[in-house]
Amino acid sequence: EAQLVESGGGLVLPGGSLKLSCVASGFPFDAYGMSWLRQFPGKNPDWLAGIERDGSKTIYANSVEGRFVISRDNFQNTVYLQLNNLQSDDTAMYFCAKHVSVSPFSQTDLRGQGTQVTVSS
Repeated sequence: EAQLVESGGGLVLPGGSLKLSCVASGFPFDAYGMSWLRQFPGKNPDWLAGIERDGSKTIYANSVEGRFVISRDNFQNTVYLQLNNLQSDDTAMYFCAKHVSVSPFSQTDLRGQGTQVTVSS
């Protein structure tokens, strides 16, 4: 069974950083593009960042470019999201998602259960 499990969320002070991890299993991880999304309470998920299957290309939403960094380790079947200079409006549930092809421009067909990030003093 294909599965994604996120971790690394938590409570952080404004201006702080976190590194989120997403471990994949049950499918050939290095064959697919991956993305990170976040969801605010009562809202639809927002796409944040995507990475091609071999990590050669990354793309970001304007709202996070320059602050968040997506990366992957295909040997560890893991995709990461480094969150920097976090602010209170970054408080949300963060999810990783698998795309249906090598490209993060394709549709997604699997999402994890998420990890909560709370930014507060």
